[in-house]
Amino acid sequence: MDELVVQVAQATGVDTATARKAVTIIFQFLLNAGPKDKVDKLVDNLPGARAAVGASGHGPTDIMGAFSALTGAGLGMGQIQGVARAFGKVARDHVGAQTVDDVVAGIPGLSQFV
Repeated sequence: MDELVVQVAQATGVDTATARKAVTIIFQFLLNAGPKDKVDKLVDNLPGARAAVGASGHGPTDIMGAFSALTGAGLGMGQIQGVARAFGKVARDHVGAQTVDDVVAGIPGLSQFV
């Protein structure tokens, strides 16, 4: 997960601590709201992601909860969109576009952020 956090931080200009919080929130949201088989594939194929999410507790269950959690982590709207896009790019590089697209399609409203 460290690679993902670093790439998100570099792509968005947020510090690595905030990027780590954001990535964890995104994983929690995807696990709670997305198609389980596709999200599990995504999480299991990003090194360190399962351990990071497992240790972080429960997270948002819908898009508004995710937005609220991300703003609570210190991100503005533009940064949230940037983080989501950077996350999507790295995820596509690791698990392939089809899996990421299937996850996004399985969560109403998510496509406008990724």
